[in-house]
Amino acid sequence: MITRRLIVASAPLVVLAPSLALAGPAPAFTAKDIDGKTRSLAEFKGKTVVLEWVNEGCPYVKKHYSGNMQGLQQAATADGVVWLSVASSAPGKQGYFADGGQARTWINAKGAKPTTLLLDSEGVVATAYKAKTTPHMFVIDPAGQVVYQGAIDDRPSNKVEDIAGAKNYVAAALSDLKAGRKVAVPASQPYGCAVKYKDA
Repeated sequence: MITRRLIVASAPLVVLAPSLALAGPAPAFTAKDIDGKTRSLAEFKGKTVVLEWVNEGCPYVKKHYSGNMQGLQQAATADGVVWLSVASSAPGKQGYFADGGQARTWINAKGAKPTTLLLDSEGVVATAYKAKTTPHMFVIDPAGQVVYQGAIDDRPSNKVEDIAGAKNYVAAALSDLKAGRKVAVPASQPYGCAVKYKDA
């Protein structure tokens, strides 16, 4: 495991190598969404799914929620992609949402456009995917295979100005899938704040 610290705005930067087998089956899961509805990966069979780990207090998440993440969400869902944001921070830790109402307030304040947000404070979904950072991104194809995992882009910083000119791996993976191509970059090193697991 590679851990590096970047002293920017007193925020720890964690960069970790991908941990799931490439092009492997996406782990099944069930979780409650912000409306209290139980959602599962199985219900989205036949659709492209994006999983995005989020922590509203993380500077790296704040960077991308300056408009970049919302734009990606809106473009993806307009193309029929299911976008599931996942909040796995444990109670008492940064990024924890006590209930769906609290999560919705944040989503509305940011103008976020996911299909829904999953509440995973026990870390069940995060553990299944071995999610390490916020953000940590996964793209699952209509056949249920993980075709991309890792960072949102190739600029591992929490500076908004670094978004411009960055290669967005998620957007590229979705474009490849839409065009019927093999995903050119199937994995990268995720970066950001460590997922706030309850036992961490």
